Amino acid sequence: MSSERRKPYPFDQIEPKWQAIWDERQIFHAPNPGAKNFDAAKPKFYVLDMFPYPSGAGLHVGHPEGYTATDIIARYKRMRGFNVLNPMGWDAFGLPAEQYAIKSGQHPAVTTRENVAKFKSQLKRIGFSYDWHREINTTDPRYFKWTQWIFLQIYNSWLNPKTNKAEPIKTYRGKNPDEVRLAYVADVLVNWCPELGTVLANEEVVDGKSEVGGFPVVRRPMRQWMLRITAYAERLIDELEGLDWPQGIKLLQRNWIGRSEGAEVDFKIDDKKIRVFTTRPDTLYGATYMVLAPEHSLIDLIVTEEQWPAVRDYREKTARKSDLERTELAKEKTGVFTGAYAINPVNDEKIPIWIADYVLLGYGTGAIMAVPAHDERDLEFARKFNLPIRQVVQPPGDEEPIGFVGDGVAINSPIIDGLPSREAIRKITAWLEERGLGKRAINYKLRDWLFSRQRYWGEPFPIVWEDGKHRALDESELPVVPPPLEDYKPTGTGEPPLAKAKDWIRYSKKAVRETNVMPQWAGSCWYYLRFCDSHNDKRFVSEKAEKYWMGGGKPGGVDLYVGGTEHAVLHLLYARFWHKVLFDLGYVSKSEPFQRLVNQGIILGEDNQKMSKSRGNIVNPDDVIEQYGADAFRCYEMFMGPLEQMKPWSMRGVEGIARFLARVWRLMMSENQAGQWELSPAVQEVDLTNPQRKILHATTKKVTDDIESLSFNTAISQMMIFVNAFTTAQTIPISAMQPFLVLLNPFAPHLSSELWEKLKLPGQITEQPWPGFDERFLVEDEVEIVIQMNGKVRDRMKMSIQASEEEIKNAALALPKIQELTAGKQIRKVVVIPKKLVNIVL
Repeated sequence: MSSERRKPYPFDQIEPKWQAIWDERQIFHAPNPGAKNFDAAKPKFYVLDMFPYPSGAGLHVGHPEGYTATDIIARYKRMRGFNVLNPMGWDAFGLPAEQYAIKSGQHPAVTTRENVAKFKSQLKRIGFSYDWHREINTTDPRYFKWTQWIFLQIYNSWLNPKTNKAEPIKTYRGKNPDEVRLAYVADVLVNWCPELGTVLANEEVVDGKSEVGGFPVVRRPMRQWMLRITAYAERLIDELEGLDWPQGIKLLQRNWIGRSEGAEVDFKIDDKKIRVFTTRPDTLYGATYMVLAPEHSLIDLIVTEEQWPAVRDYREKTARKSDLERTELAKEKTGVFTGAYAINPVNDEKIPIWIADYVLLGYGTGAIMAVPAHDERDLEFARKFNLPIRQVVQPPGDEEPIGFVGDGVAINSPIIDGLPSREAIRKITAWLEERGLGKRAINYKLRDWLFSRQRYWGEPFPIVWEDGKHRALDESELPVVPPPLEDYKPTGTGEPPLAKAKDWIRYSKKAVRETNVMPQWAGSCWYYLRFCDSHNDKRFVSEKAEKYWMGGGKPGGVDLYVGGTEHAVLHLLYARFWHKVLFDLGYVSKSEPFQRLVNQGIILGEDNQKMSKSRGNIVNPDDVIEQYGADAFRCYEMFMGPLEQMKPWSMRGVEGIARFLARVWRLMMSENQAGQWELSPAVQEVDLTNPQRKILHATTKKVTDDIESLSFNTAISQMMIFVNAFTTAQTIPISAMQPFLVLLNPFAPHLSSELWEKLKLPGQITEQPWPGFDERFLVEDEVEIVIQMNGKVRDRMKMSIQASEEEIKNAALALPKIQELTAGKQIRKVVVIPKKLVNIVL
């Protein structure tokens, strides 16, 4: 028996055939405005996947879930008459390739190239309709030239508070433009990993160790490039409103930005002062101590000689903790007294100044006034170190006052006694402002974006240093390409690996190059724009292409953006920030990059655990495709359940879908005596019966509605119902199969393309218009009537919904089975409930 006959249908021949045809004919290439074959009469639809990091392991079955969803939408929208942009590329800078370079000596570019080739071949094998003509790679100098160019636009801009927009730095009238640039240099506390030789973001540190490699991480101050994302905090919150994003993702973004209203208050320490931010200035009379972040610069100036050893030891311990560990609510509170005191501005009371790791230098001012009676962490700390606790808010009813954090009435607070909390806040803030002791303020949890990494494999900054000052390179000098190195190991000194390239660093007699590189986030902040015009060497994107593909009546440009929830905060926030700067400067036409966002759920292993090498539960799509075909793989990924839900993989489930596709094949094809497949003689040009017409129109409506709502699993279920309805038919009407194959095409493009060709239907299936449906054929004109005898179900029959009770009664009594059961018996009465049942009482 041939291998072809052992397979339920010859997907192993069909799929490579059609993939080669699509490639050769560039079926899915989307021309830009003004280019050959561009149809200006069509509306546009830009559907985008969060492009992948091409790891050495290749794809597992979880990766293509979102890609399959966007491919179905892309194919569907083309058939609905849209110009569809559906591109793919590679977010290819990253630590794994650099780590491999350190171990092997192989240049990261070589590793990246190999990994990209593997990923691309896997994606092509699944049959995605990407416009590969637009493929991009963030490590390609033709791409990162423009990443560096965008950085220069940010560097050469400031946010004008009067217009609340970015403007060229030359419009700034102050003395020192470096103080307001959107890209600036600062000494900041960072997560330093000596083993990796780089700074890590907070989310890259887990339990005091690096996420990659599990190496120890310490906190230390370093000179870093920062992006002033905080200048856009208000807009990043407000402009979420017009976007079609899940409410949960919007909430995550708002919480990350963390807007809070309150007051800044000055506490004196001898001839110095500490400014604190509080959302509850009405509790100032209850401030019985202060806490500074252990890294606060003021500590060295105020700590007493007696307390210095304890302070020094505590700071060293804190340096080994991540921000998440430090702010963990469940952890036991620790701290050290500095020996110094501050003056509370409302009552001139001396209060002790402590340091504690639960206060972070990067949030607010790095100092807090502690009101233990009305803050849980302050209360826990005060009880541990026996510090005073003073109630200043009376809660409503009989709630316990100590530990109460809500609104009530001010007490023990002479200026505001008896006032409700909101009124008390307004009055005490005005009192502070009148006396120059404080002012109204809005604070954000969001910090400026730490934008430099001490790595080799990243975009070099287009910056040089001369006489201790930084300046931008001219745009004509881009791209700045990382130089080749003999080895890629960290220097061990905190200097980046690029510092080893002595000739490259020396820009001129007086100037040296910046040796930090940009983080991996940089290339993914704007890639969706480059896809609009990926071969343009004159501009990061042409005005015409950007206006077309990012156009439309809504705030966001990309019509549908699909990716994992792991990027729910940072990637989306960073891309929105860059986009808003480009918008302010007039380079893009929209204020937001992504209009509709959908997050696909995680696919678990068959053991219901997250897929990982260590668990040994990773499923390779290549293995699934080898056994069942790409169409079965695609359809199963969508059939598992709602797109957004987490669900476990099941090979038995794939097998079930493969059987469904085999039934579709055998509906129109049959094997001859030689074991070859040929068009079934049952497939004929015949009229549809009424039930067939009804199921066709019902399926068309259901599949159309379900694709629009991304309910792909129920669309497949409906197509199964359709196939079952025709399986027992003596003849298979071509007029039913033609629209059905179009409905199936976005899900199973190879199988439907092959059957379209076998049926000798006109043109390519990919060029067909999406079928319509007629509501008239969806109206129920028949209803099933249950036939009972003495209350027990004995038979069923179909009747017109117009049938009278007498007609229903006569039809029921005429049924052969009922005649047999009633023969020789007296029928006492017949109860008819129209459209439902007939009960014959003997």
